[in-house]
Amino acid sequence: MGTVLGTVLGIVVGLVAAWLLLVAALALATPRHGLLREALRILPDLIRLLRDLAADPGLPRGVRVWLGLLLAYLAMPFDLIPDFVPVLGYADDAIVVTLVLRAVVRRAGLPAVRARWRGTPEGFAALCRLTGLTL
Repeated sequence: MGTVLGTVLGIVVGLVAAWLLLVAALALATPRHGLLREALRILPDLIRLLRDLAADPGLPRGVRVWLGLLLAYLAMPFDLIPDFVPVLGYADDAIVVTLVLRAVVRRAGLPAVRARWRGTPEGFAALCRLTGLTL
């Protein structure tokens, strides 16, 4: 009975430690200088862009897989970080979108992204700042 309790306790401690590492990683990855606010402002256009990129068979399969996983994460009814956690609780979706988008946009390329962007030119400029792309 003692080894079962020790195993369960070890699993719980490991899961809590992994969650705390995730929270710390998201806190470190938070876009600086107002970029998080811009990401939240263009989030509807970003979601349409992600959906359009994920449906494009001309893009590499790895890009489409990452986008599919991201869209599944956004569709989940619960968040990795509950909303009662200050700052990160409400911003975790934008942070995760930004991180995946950086990798996807850099791999897919600026022309593919520009062709599928349906938002404003200012929103596209914000997208480029978020992803580190140059216009």
